[in-house]
Amino acid sequence: MRFVFMGSPEFAVPPLEHLILGGYQVVAVYTPPDRPAGRGRALVSPPVKRAALARGLPVVQPPSLKEVGVVEQLRGFNPDAIVVAAFGQILPQSVLGLPRLGCINIHPSLLPRFRGASPVAAAILAGGEFTGVSIMLMDEGLDSGPVLARAQIPISASDTTGSLTTKLSWLGAGLLGEVLVGWMRGEFTPHPQNEAEASHCGSITKEEGEIDWHLPAIDIWRRVRAFNPWPGCYTRWRGKKLDIIEAVPLTEERTFKVGRVVDLASVPEGSKAAFGVYTGGGVLGILKVQLEGKQALYAADFLRGQREFMGAVLPLP
Repeated sequence: MRFVFMGSPEFAVPPLEHLILGGYQVVAVYTPPDRPAGRGRALVSPPVKRAALARGLPVVQPPSLKEVGVVEQLRGFNPDAIVVAAFGQILPQSVLGLPRLGCINIHPSLLPRFRGASPVAAAILAGGEFTGVSIMLMDEGLDSGPVLARAQIPISASDTTGSLTTKLSWLGAGLLGEVLVGWMRGEFTPHPQNEAEASHCGSITKEEGEIDWHLPAIDIWRRVRAFNPWPGCYTRWRGKKLDIIEAVPLTEERTFKVGRVVDLASVPEGSKAAFGVYTGGGVLGILKVQLEGKQALYAADFLRGQREFMGAVLPLP
């Protein structure tokens, strides 16, 4: 059995490693071109490329899979199946029709929920107790193909998009091994998705990270977790960006101006937070912050260097 693997970020590395360690013949790895990053704008390789080169696998980095020459090169690898994990491109029909066992995608949600670019963040924002991975046969739609298998895990109160993505990556890698064995033997039946239950999530923008203190504390708390590590949740203090890295939603009967920074001495459940911010519903207890140009600090340490912060009213977007 000959496999081509397509992926890009860290999420895709455990599935690739699982294929290799499982003895599957990975004949090529496709990943997007290197991109400039950082202050020096040096070219940075996708994590999947680095993992593939470390294993001595051929790496192909086409800007697009729609070009005739790219499709013919892919055909030359003669894959029995193509495994996809966060590749970042919708595969055209010219690619979907190449392998005899189809193109198999690992998607980090319980499809048909959260199709699209940001399913892990969307699951946290929705406040659900569970999420998971789905392994599906790809069609020309966006995460709309028939599902071969699903597996779920709980979302903990401390999970961020970063931590939850890592968990789902390993879950998907293990499920992929089970699915491939059964799929090659003809033991799996693809199940069409229920379109009536489908939901979609687009790409997250940097601007979405700015906090609107009119929102309820629980919603802002979910955003702090969902937008970690990117784009981060932030407000502003004295003209500088102030990232809210860790927080906790609290209840409070008193009413202050939305955005006001308050002492939490009178809030029993706020003992772990050095200060809070009044929101459109409850108080957001702050545990860890980072002021622009400074290192990340626990909230208590931040207050020691910012004496006038307590009582301030933080701006709205």
